Amino acid sequence: MTDERLTQDQLTQLVAEVDQLARRHEAEIDRQQVQQILQELNLPPELLDEALIQLRRRQALAVQQKRNRWIGIGVGVAIVSAIAASTVFIVNRHRAIAAVSASGSCITSNPKTCEPILEINRQEIVYRVTLQDAPVGQKLSLQCDWINPNGQIVHQNRYQTSKIDREVWSTYCRHTLGSTATLGDWQVRMRVGDRALDQSSFTVK
Repeated sequence: MTDERLTQDQLTQLVAEVDQLARRHEAEIDRQQVQQILQELNLPPELLDEALIQLRRRQALAVQQKRNRWIGIGVGVAIVSAIAASTVFIVNRHRAIAAVSASGSCITSNPKTCEPILEINRQEIVYRVTLQDAPVGQKLSLQCDWINPNGQIVHQNRYQTSKIDREVWSTYCRHTLGSTATLGDWQVRMRVGDRALDQSSFTVK
């Protein structure tokens, strides 16, 4: 063994480690002593091996149960975190949708421009709406209700916009007025959910 010098701190730690090992050895009881204790208690020594197996099983089970508890706690924390994140996302989305409004609309025949139709006959018409404070990075589910002069909803458009990339966003829906379309004053209304964003009127002649 080489002459290895120790610092005072290392010596202190070494003495503590040796003392701990000595205490552990003193606390341990060898097999012969255990058998002797069993005999003194009028217990069959031949059951020692089986008892040791059962004891180790219980210890292993206790360790596994403790591990399972920690795993269960971890899973529970993950689930709660996921629910909280989903709730925040849903709340933020609802707030973003609630902030959307319409800054202008027109009845036209061209979805790319807002040149109004002066006289509407039975034809395809486009309802173009400009949205304000649109939720950037999201898609909006919109609905258009086409209402005839009798107050009946004769057609509905349900659609989802493409991914919005700016706060001022134009969108449109369309409807073809057939030969049976009622003459008179019509209305068309754009909604997001149950909330109306805009409503426009036009006359079919």
